[in-house]
Amino acid sequence: MSSLMVDFIISLDGYAAAEGWPGFWGMEGPEYLAWLDGDAEKQHTSLMGATTYRLMSGFATKMPDDPGFAVLREMPKVVFSSTLQSPLSWENTELVQGDPVPAVRDMKRLGTRPLRTLGSLTLARSLLEAGLVDRFRLVVFPVITGASGKERIFDEYPDIALDLVESRTFDGRLQLLEYVPTVLDGPPGAGD
Repeated sequence: MSSLMVDFIISLDGYAAAEGWPGFWGMEGPEYLAWLDGDAEKQHTSLMGATTYRLMSGFATKMPDDPGFAVLREMPKVVFSSTLQSPLSWENTELVQGDPVPAVRDMKRLGTRPLRTLGSLTLARSLLEAGLVDRFRLVVFPVITGASGKERIFDEYPDIALDLVESRTFDGRLQLLEYVPTVLDGPPGAGD
């Protein structure tokens, strides 16, 4: 059986990106990049929606020699979309046009390779709501992008309790926080 991790990089105020800021908010350091390049971070299947696929495959085409995109090129990827058509141009990518929840449920039940979302806020939210997520991991970058932030990560998410199972600091400033999530029906004690 496969496990599923939702994996986000975020600003301190909860944004996935910010207008005018470079990737990783310009704060990636050698320790973090070495961790990303480690074997443990390459041994999964990446799940993404159409918007993330278009963005990442576009970057991969523009930067074919970038080591990070070389890893993604070789990694198995599954894209959930009702707008894209097969065949997809990015190597090792499968298109699923139906509902991602039953498809991921089957992938978890039948597979052995770990599954991990890549961006894809809507996909991650639907998988959390369905109770399919085993781990929820954030790497928090120490910036506040209130004026320029784009894509607030947690808007429209259900209430979720998080039990911390791992934490780590990279380059003296980036915080990795990994949790086991529990989707709640509402705030604790509200039904008492």
